[in-house]
Amino acid sequence: MKNTKFSILDLIPIREGHDIADALANAAAQAALAEELGFNRYWVAEHHGMPGIGGAATSVVLSHLGHATSRIRIGSGGIMLPNHSPLQIAEQFGTLDALFPGRIDLGLGRAPGSDGRVAQAMRRNLNSDANQFPRDVMELQAYFEGNPQLGITATPGAGAKIDLWILGSSLFGAQLAAALGLPYAFASHFAPDLLEEALDIYRAQFRPSPTLDRPYAAAAFNTFAADTLEEAQLIASSMQQNFVSIRFGTPGKLPPPVPGYVDSLDPMGRGVLHSMLRCISIGTQADIERDLAAFITRTGVDEVVLCGSIYDQAARRRSLQIVAAAARNIGTLQAAA
Repeated sequence: MKNTKFSILDLIPIREGHDIADALANAAAQAALAEELGFNRYWVAEHHGMPGIGGAATSVVLSHLGHATSRIRIGSGGIMLPNHSPLQIAEQFGTLDALFPGRIDLGLGRAPGSDGRVAQAMRRNLNSDANQFPRDVMELQAYFEGNPQLGITATPGAGAKIDLWILGSSLFGAQLAAALGLPYAFASHFAPDLLEEALDIYRAQFRPSPTLDRPYAAAAFNTFAADTLEEAQLIASSMQQNFVSIRFGTPGKLPPPVPGYVDSLDPMGRGVLHSMLRCISIGTQADIERDLAAFITRTGVDEVVLCGSIYDQAARRRSLQIVAAAARNIGTLQAAA
């Protein structure tokens, strides 16, 4: 097994019966635990207009997580760059780099992270051509480099040591990451269909850059771990309910777990879960270890970004501890001394 790294994606789930303050406090506690367990990085994703996801103000959330930790890398998985000007993101993440030097990742995506109405409210003007996202990425790079040709110095931002990533769930991001010589992360935790094809394109078309001399790929994978299979299946049901609700246009807060949830679904509901959640492991440490090893063998990724929203916070912490033990057996994860 290659020396695979393991990281965390936290969607900042807002639970039924709780509020955003609760979600942010839980995120800080989980990030501190991830650091203690030796995970490589802790990412937050930008979503808007979603009652169960609390990461809309992504850079502000990252500042909160940075103050709750001291070593682990923190970053966006990702910032939806079409929602922002490159200068704004350079300033925000330049500020984060000043606060937490050497720890900041900036993963960039081109999806809106919302529906059309929210996208209109965010951007005001939706008129852009297909080349706008690559141009915005390169403009953002230029701000971090302090390129004088821009005529504007991002303050903060210029000279910031940010690890830039391209994210995606289609082939476009793979092609762009390869062309720019940047690391690439695939959103297989909810859109697994094109995973292998995207990774193949990224590796085949990769051009070395000052950032990377060879491809570096990550992929997301859902994990729900417990001391028994039955408990793992139970805690997974909260996110399963969420995914079905989102797919049928009724998103809400993260619900409490429901025993036998998958068995209660009609064929259409089960089909939704199968199509969206194929990159997943539910079970004990042995199950997680087996499934993670198989995923790494199948994809050859350099890093696995672990995801999984769990309602009960004690169960969430226990799941992360079990996953860490499994990851330690197959990768380079080392518990902090």
